[in-house]
Amino acid sequence: MTPLPPVLGGTGEIVGWTIQDSRFVKTWASGEGAYLFGGRWNSPGRRVIYAALDPATALVEVAVHKGFKVLNTVAHHLHHFTVTDPTAVHVVHEAEVPNPLWLRPVTPCVDQMEFGDALLAAHPFVLIPSAVSPHSWNLLVNADMAAPLMAAPASERLALDPRLRRSSRT
Repeated sequence: MTPLPPVLGGTGEIVGWTIQDSRFVKTWASGEGAYLFGGRWNSPGRRVIYAALDPATALVEVAVHKGFKVLNTVAHHLHHFTVTDPTAVHVVHEAEVPNPLWLRPVTPCVDQMEFGDALLAAHPFVLIPSAVSPHSWNLLVNADMAAPLMAAPASERLALDPRLRRSSRT
């Protein structure tokens, strides 16, 4: 089990986990995809790494967009890193999000992206509840600010359990 970091009342260190297509294994920490296309918490033009506090949440976050078939048939890598300064992580609790629907699986709006842009302009790391898995946390990483605060990056090939693809409807 992944321990909670101190910013959430736990005792573990803060580790970010993200899954990327293996074609981008060398540039996974660039935030290029979010820069080009934007994301739930950022407008295009901002380099953001979308990570989670545990590998299972990272997997679900990617699977909701790509599907398990892609994760099973296209090579992906699981990357992780440690945040060296926990005080650099800004925690956003559900009550602090202006619109509670932003934390639900709805299409992001420009106001939501601008809210995230402002947080990411002020903080190298933003911890925010997941819209996909409400009891889990996403770690948004400002790729332009956070690099000096990320240690021990590691990467491995993602091996998806084939049982997630038993049904042709998955």
